[in-house]
Amino acid sequence: MKAIQEIYLSDNLLVLAENQVRGDSGLNEIGKLPDFSVLDLGYNFLNGSISKSFGQLSNLHVLRLAGNSFDGDVISEAHFSNFYNLGKLDLSYTSLTLKFNTGWIPPFQLSQIKLCSCKLGPGFPDWLRTQKDFLLVLEYPDISASGISDSLPYWFWGHGLWYLNMSFNQISGTFPTHSIDITHLDLRSNNFSGPLPHFSLYFGFIGTINLSKNKFTGSVSPICNFTGAVYLTLFDLSNNLFSGVVPDCLNCTELKFLDLSDNELSGEIPMWLGQRLSSLVFLSLQRNQFRGRIPHQLCELKYLQILDLSVNKISDSIPPCLKNFNSMAKKVSLDRRIELHLLDALYVTSLIDVRYVDEALITWKGTKQNYPQLGLLLAIDLSCNKLTGEIPEELSSLQELVALNLSRNFFTGKILQKIGHLRQLEVLDLSRNKFSGNIPTSLSELTFLSILDLSYNDLSGKIPTSTQLQSFDPSSFSHNRGLCGPPISPNCSMVEPPPGKPAVGGEEDSDEYMKWFYTGMGLGFEVGFWGFCSVVFFKRSWRHSYYRYLDNAKDWVYVSFVLLKARLVGRIKGLSTRSD
Repeated sequence: MKAIQEIYLSDNLLVLAENQVRGDSGLNEIGKLPDFSVLDLGYNFLNGSISKSFGQLSNLHVLRLAGNSFDGDVISEAHFSNFYNLGKLDLSYTSLTLKFNTGWIPPFQLSQIKLCSCKLGPGFPDWLRTQKDFLLVLEYPDISASGISDSLPYWFWGHGLWYLNMSFNQISGTFPTHSIDITHLDLRSNNFSGPLPHFSLYFGFIGTINLSKNKFTGSVSPICNFTGAVYLTLFDLSNNLFSGVVPDCLNCTELKFLDLSDNELSGEIPMWLGQRLSSLVFLSLQRNQFRGRIPHQLCELKYLQILDLSVNKISDSIPPCLKNFNSMAKKVSLDRRIELHLLDALYVTSLIDVRYVDEALITWKGTKQNYPQLGLLLAIDLSCNKLTGEIPEELSSLQELVALNLSRNFFTGKILQKIGHLRQLEVLDLSRNKFSGNIPTSLSELTFLSILDLSYNDLSGKIPTSTQLQSFDPSSFSHNRGLCGPPISPNCSMVEPPPGKPAVGGEEDSDEYMKWFYTGMGLGFEVGFWGFCSVVFFKRSWRHSYYRYLDNAKDWVYVSFVLLKARLVGRIKGLSTRSD
């Protein structure tokens, strides 16, 4: 071992966590010391393989090797053969492969299992069943990102759990009809299906439920039957197949994160979101089928930092009361990242430290782009809706706003003259609307602006001069009538306004229309032609009538041609006689 910065060796505890211990020989030497009850070598630079002699620490209660690089080394039951007293096991982020024989019964009973990023799959580890059979001893299993691509066994929900993380696997199956006792549940990025389960949160403890990126279907009405929902702080149902109206029953005064994006939810945006969820920091209803206007009750969410209502069917105008978002209007103390740090006093001795960090994805030019520091992001995204009217003047009071996306709507009038008051703005997208007039000169005062798109509007005049605005690509200002000056042209003296084009949709929509026009014309001709031929071929009477019609037409053309020829010959002879 080298570069040990801190060592704590007392009461049979060896703690060398988060130092710079390197190599593998030292780890195997420790296996010769049988009296340790706690061994914590987490987050060092240990590598290589782990000797089976390491399993001789028969008095070990806590083993933590998390955050080291064992490069896929295989751990078998021989490594754990003498761990009779082991209660807490943390091998997270070690890339270890746990390969146990089918039917193996461990000699220990764990209360905490942390095996994130270990290789457990593809089958579901059946030895975990032995850890659940002892009443409620197992309180903290983490088997996330462990390569499991199996269905969840029937016995798994036999007892309640304090914390469960099975995220980033390919686990499938449905949930039982009875209520599931849980406090922190993370099942995101799996293949779970069926209706939304019924949950019961432990009384008095703040809870989190993340079911995003699965295949759940049906209504979200089971939330009305949640027990202890008042203590829920994070609720994420995004990227599923939920449908229907959001019921008026959720009462979560502690809820900070609500993400219902990428589903098929419909109806109007619930007014009660702003009335009952007063602690909300993050609200996303993106990519659903919500319609109607933005309820003014949302303005009561004074702690809101991110509001995403994009890609819906919302109409009417922006309510001026959005100025009441205090977190966006005033400089307040914000965490560097929006993070839920959940550490309950009753479980300090169990070392349960649950952290949830949400990630913001800004929709930009049709794609989602990740924002690295969510806690610094104050964003409003209303893009891809049917909003109309002008941008309310009150929006200029949100002086701490970082990202504003109003693209692909039907806004009219001039761009907010006081847009320069939004001094912290880094992202501004007003493209594909019907804004007209000049670009406000105050826009040149936005020194932090790094993403700008004003394309496909009816803007005109000279682009304000500033180092910031002239550094953007000309596409940021394209398809506007009469805009001139750098970066789209050297100056305004010789520039003629280009012919007007429709702002909303632009060239892409025009090309799409022509493509479908020609496709439809070709299909129409083909269907008509073969339909006619089919009728003539299969119906004898029609076929005879059609042939008779062709004969009559041929005779008529022949007779008409002969008569016309006779007349022309007669006239020519008459002209030659007169000339003689």
